[in-house]
Amino acid sequence: MSLRGHVRLRLLLDDDIAFGPGKADLLEAIQQAGSISAAAKVLDMSYRRAWMLVETMNGCFESPLVKSAKGGSGGGGAEVTPEGLTLLKEFRRMEREVAQVVDAHLPAFAQQARKPRRRAAAKS
Repeated sequence: MSLRGHVRLRLLLDDDIAFGPGKADLLEAIQQAGSISAAAKVLDMSYRRAWMLVETMNGCFESPLVKSAKGGSGGGGAEVTPEGLTLLKEFRRMEREVAQVVDAHLPAFAQQARKPRRRAAAKS
């Protein structure tokens, strides 16, 4: 057994989660897949859920993080805006920095952590 830190960073704007790991994953998937629908499939989430996350993100910031085009004969699509890419990069950097801070404090906790208990041998 080893002691390790685990932090899920979320940025709140009033009652909304403006940005977090799931939204960052969604932006990355949209960037790669080229549409909200395809990104939702990659992340194994419903299109409705993905669309709601995009709407929340777009509503929390001055500039939209995702721009979408309606479907039709040419098909729809979506792209992460330059602002979205900037915030995505900044968020991932924040995640790494927070993890480093937590890791730096783990030794103090590891010294006090309960040692694994040995299991008693089974009697026959």
